[in-house]
Amino acid sequence: MKPVSELLKARPRSVKSVGPDETVFNALQLLAEHEVGALVVLQGDKLVGVVSERDYTRKIALQGKSSKETKVSEIMTREVLAVTPSTTTNECMALMSQKKIRHLPVMQGSTVVSMISIRDIMDDIIADQEETIAHLQNYIQS
Repeated sequence: MKPVSELLKARPRSVKSVGPDETVFNALQLLAEHEVGALVVLQGDKLVGVVSERDYTRKIALQGKSSKETKVSEIMTREVLAVTPSTTTNECMALMSQKKIRHLPVMQGSTVVSMISIRDIMDDIIADQEETIAHLQNYIQS
């Protein structure tokens, strides 16, 4: 499998982030606006958490709290697992599966350079499989 850096070249993305003191409602607006399932939570340039649709569902909607009154810091995941650009997509898939998470920040040193999702990994796996199938079909036909 390829390193995450190759995946990022094929699917360049800017980092979508929110501050810990923002309301959950503002975070939800950003999620919808950018059509993503999670945001990194940055205090200045420092990664302090990740907030996802799952966090909202479990910690706001199901508990009857108000997204307009609750701060991101109250519901975000603080113990963030991250990868580097040299981490392989296979390692990412294993980590996501083992820890039951859907998003991984990509860190270059202490800087967040991107966020990858399970969908990014699955799209890559499918593309690799389609390429392998095409090569096998060409081999069989020649």
